[in-house]
Amino acid sequence: MKTINFMGRRKLAAAISIALVLLSVAWLAVNQLNWGLDFTGGTLVEVHYSDSADLNAIRQTLQDAGHEGAIVVSFGSDKDVLIRLPKGYSDKQGAELLVLLQESYSETVELRRIEFVGPQVGDELREQGGLAMLLALALVMLYIAFRFQFKFAVGAVVALVHDVLITLGFFSVTGLEFDLTVLAALLAVIGYSLNDTIVVSDRIRENFRKLRRAEPLEVINISLTETLGRTLVTSFTTLLVLGALAMFGGEIIRGFAIALIVGVAIGTYSSIYVAANVLLTMGVSKEDLMIPVKEGAEQEELTP
Repeated sequence: MKTINFMGRRKLAAAISIALVLLSVAWLAVNQLNWGLDFTGGTLVEVHYSDSADLNAIRQTLQDAGHEGAIVVSFGSDKDVLIRLPKGYSDKQGAELLVLLQESYSETVELRRIEFVGPQVGDELREQGGLAMLLALALVMLYIAFRFQFKFAVGAVVALVHDVLITLGFFSVTGLEFDLTVLAALLAVIGYSLNDTIVVSDRIRENFRKLRRAEPLEVINISLTETLGRTLVTSFTTLLVLGALAMFGGEIIRGFAIALIVGVAIGTYSSIYVAANVLLTMGVSKEDLMIPVKEGAEQEELTP
């Protein structure tokens, strides 16, 4: 099999990655994220229509009544509707919506639930979500350092931070709502990208021990070429499922699917160009991965 010179383009890849990360950080600093109701607080109203609900008509009814910022989505079936009201609405105002919806609908509208999320709860969720991501990255670094070597741990964490920041930047640029499902998707992206990076790192370690006379750049190119097929097939099949979820899964799960699509695509790229690039930059060599020889082992082998 012909070896692909992945690392021959490592400087261009590094420039692209740095540009994307800086752009994401700058956009997040200026525009932040479009926080969902889970983080900002507000009222959640679930209603059930006796027949298929016309979401556009419901949105227009709410807008005409002065309920600006209300988000109306299907929930489970075309008869169940979830209405998200921004911060500033109370449970009483949420209940008043039922009367408004019933007046604009000829058949029955049933109230299923009203939930109020306070801003304090939203702030706590935001803080805990950030801590969860930081803890995940710290544990990943410890695991990789223990299983492989410290340079591999740095490469893996840099790749994961790269993936998370670019995914967050994508949500900031597009203005898509960032809620708890998207946060869960980000944690899943960390797991997916880590798995890909471990597969590549394992092959690099194996080839460093097997190809003793090869240069580090050559070893990494061979390792990336050998794992390329597995990486592409895994990513492609995952993206097929996520694409179906994004198109047919409904509004509730769409943000989750989109976050994973972006994360998987960026994670596939980073497992090839970011983690391996960091290894070369830190000067990884076969000495870093040699199996330590037990003291006195050579003398034991010579003893008859």
